[in-house]
Amino acid sequence: MTLEPVTLQAGPFTLRPFDERDIPAIFEASQDPYIPLMTTVPNPCDKAAARAFIHRQHERLSTGAGWSLAIAEGEAAALGEIGLWPQKQGRASVGYWVLSSARGKGVAFQALRAISQFGLMQFARLELYVEPWNEASWRTAEKAGFRREGLLRQYQEVGGERRDMFMYSLLNTDLPERHQANSTVTR
Repeated sequence: MTLEPVTLQAGPFTLRPFDERDIPAIFEASQDPYIPLMTTVPNPCDKAAARAFIHRQHERLSTGAGWSLAIAEGEAAALGEIGLWPQKQGRASVGYWVLSSARGKGVAFQALRAISQFGLMQFARLELYVEPWNEASWRTAEKAGFRREGLLRQYQEVGGERRDMFMYSLLNTDLPERHQANSTVTR
C-alpha cells in the first residue's frame, strides 16, 4: 500500500518530507551519541550516506512503512525528525528525534501534537516507546496527551543491549475536544 506524502503545520514548525537542504542536519544528528542508536540516521555520515538516508525516508511512503517527516522552521533545514509507522489492527507507532542544538524549544512537543492529530485521523490508537531515563522525551509525550501504560522490560535492542521502554498510548478520546483530530493536511 502506497502512502501519500503530507506536510503538516505544527505551530511555528512545518513537518515535511526530507530533502537536500537537510543534509547538514542529518550529519549533525549522526554526531549525537544517542540518535544513531535508536534510528536509521547513519554513523559515520558523509554526503552520500545523508542522501541515502533521505532516499530511505521517501521509500517508506512507497512501501507503506510510514511517514518520516523533517521538522523545520519555515524553509530552513531540519531541526529533527518525526515519524508515524502503521502497525496492525488500526494502530500506529510514533517516534521522533531533535537535534541537540534545537532541544528545549518546544520542537518535539509541537511536532508530536501535529503528527498525533494527523495519526488519529488514520488510526484508532497511537503508541510511543521511551526509555525510562529519557525524562525530556516522556514529559513531551505526556504533555501531548499520551498516557503511560506501563514498563516493557528489555523490550528493544539499543546499541547492542536490551533496554526497558515505557509504553505510551494516545486515543482520540484522550484529547480535549478542541484538540481532537481535525488537522489540516497538505498533500
